[in-house]
Amino acid sequence: MSRIRFGTDGWRDIIADNFTFANLRMVVQGIASYVNGRRLGKRGVVIGYDNRFLSREFAEATCGVLAGNGIRVYIPDKTIPTPVAAFAVRHHRAGGAIMITASHNPPQYSGIKFIPEYAGPALPDVTEEIEKEIRRVSEGGRIYELSMKEAEELELVNRLDVDESYINHLQKLVNLKVGAGEASTVVVDPMFGAGIGYLERVLQEAGYRVVPINNYRDPLFGGSMPEPTDRLLGRLKEEVLRHGAVLGLALDGDADRFGVVDDQGRYWPPNRILSLLLQHILRTRSMRGPIARTLATTHMLDRVAEAYGLAVLETPVGFKYIGQCLREKGCILGGEESGGMSILGHVPEKDGILAGLLVVEMLALSGKSLADIHREFVEEFGDTESERLDLRYDEKDRDMVLTRLKGFRPRQVAGIAVTSISEQEGKKITLEDDSWLLIRASGTEPVFRIYVEAPDQTRLKLIQNEVRGVLGL
Repeated sequence: MSRIRFGTDGWRDIIADNFTFANLRMVVQGIASYVNGRRLGKRGVVIGYDNRFLSREFAEATCGVLAGNGIRVYIPDKTIPTPVAAFAVRHHRAGGAIMITASHNPPQYSGIKFIPEYAGPALPDVTEEIEKEIRRVSEGGRIYELSMKEAEELELVNRLDVDESYINHLQKLVNLKVGAGEASTVVVDPMFGAGIGYLERVLQEAGYRVVPINNYRDPLFGGSMPEPTDRLLGRLKEEVLRHGAVLGLALDGDADRFGVVDDQGRYWPPNRILSLLLQHILRTRSMRGPIARTLATTHMLDRVAEAYGLAVLETPVGFKYIGQCLREKGCILGGEESGGMSILGHVPEKDGILAGLLVVEMLALSGKSLADIHREFVEEFGDTESERLDLRYDEKDRDMVLTRLKGFRPRQVAGIAVTSISEQEGKKITLEDDSWLLIRASGTEPVFRIYVEAPDQTRLKLIQNEVRGVLGL
């Protein structure tokens, strides 16, 4: 068995290979020991699960181990998204949540996310403690377990149903009333995932005509993977055009990431949407405070924040650090380039449902298309292009590439002077024209990720090509 590690957002592995019932029970025992060791067990633990193969069965096995450790369990009768599980932690003042999901990974994967009592992603100090407990179990520690029947007889199982409370909460956070009666059409694509029904219901209750697609359980995700990226949203683009919709909204497998398609069938990257939403929120709400973004996320957020006299907090990659800023620093918005965001007043967990509704609100309150909103935004703040490039390598070449990266301390990149170099996580280089690049190795696969932001596509490609040459990939 390979060592079980919690990555940027939980433990994921291939079903029947390393993600087995035996390993699941071991991981849950580690989480149970962590929860009880902090005297949180009496508050109970929420269990959520997505639409993947065996997710319900994995959730019931999780319930058995928690109950075997004397921990009360809240478990739903249906799949729920990760942000709903996080909301349930806060709603029930629970000691945490275990979410059975592999998020946007391919269908052969499953996974576990642990959400602590603060209702956001687990920080490294938490996952390190859990990993220690898992190792203790793997070295001969006991796994305590009850059957579902035994757990129910001991009244340790509570049926979880927080959909109404969660939806009511969203309806207070987002103003969609302006759309009532206009019958504008929005196409919604939950990508066969746990987010089925949530966007649809809120939008319909606000008076929108909703066209849902891929809104049933398919553990094979239509032969693809549930990641709302430009490459995978072909059908959403087609349906937006076919129905004359004002917008297309997509969610990933556990609905914590968002994807947006405009009325012309064009995909809008999360970096661009985050910048527009920040300006929209600052225009329509009185709350003020810092903005949190990962070091791989657009600096356009910095331009907007500066215009309003607000600080920007740059974090390592991973929404757990954004969640920490939302909880501890009073940030009014936190976002990451991969499509995760949340705002002040919501749970400190990324929520693709909330993000999609905020985009609808932005269009409704402005009465404009995304393209028109962006055109006005560019007149005020300028424009940038950003892209992530994944470069695969042979494991035997890893040390060579890392050595090249370590020695890469240029004075210029693509003919533009370097103004700063940071090695907080990988290597981030900022240029004189506000372009920047980040090079970091993936912790889970043989890939180097190159993030670049530049004034235009020409400069972006020049920077990418120069980095590829330096790394020899």
